[in-house]
Amino acid sequence: MAVIVIIEDNVQSGRLVAKLLNNAGHQAILTETGEDGLTTIFESPPDLVLIDLGLPDIDGQTVIALLNQQPTIAHTRLIAFTAWPEATAHSMAKAYGCHGVIIKPIDTRRFVAQVEAFLPQAAPESPPSQTGSAIHDAADRPAAE
Repeated sequence: MAVIVIIEDNVQSGRLVAKLLNNAGHQAILTETGEDGLTTIFESPPDLVLIDLGLPDIDGQTVIALLNQQPTIAHTRLIAFTAWPEATAHSMAKAYGCHGVIIKPIDTRRFVAQVEAFLPQAAPESPPSQTGSAIHDAADRPAAE
């Protein structure tokens, strides 16, 4: 079981994501603002954070930058969770220091597996899909890509 903080200002989307993750045996904690997300994360560092990049109070880039400055959450995986166009999302998430991207809207049948692929103990049998993929430099990619 992983502890996953979701920072998502769309309540309906956030509740769906939390429900899917909780039903899969994880502990999902939903926060609706960047400030609430930061408070929750600093109080008890989770295994993974899903961060909507378009938050109403603090933008996702700032939230990610603040998290990346905290040694107490060095083990925490930061995943951009956005409806931005895929190419833009991957580029921005890499620049922000995220470990990966999941594009919205989600496919509820595949979402939990996409998230679990980013957990530190996860060892996916196949590479994550384009809508749930890690960010790699060209040197990190297998030659077949």
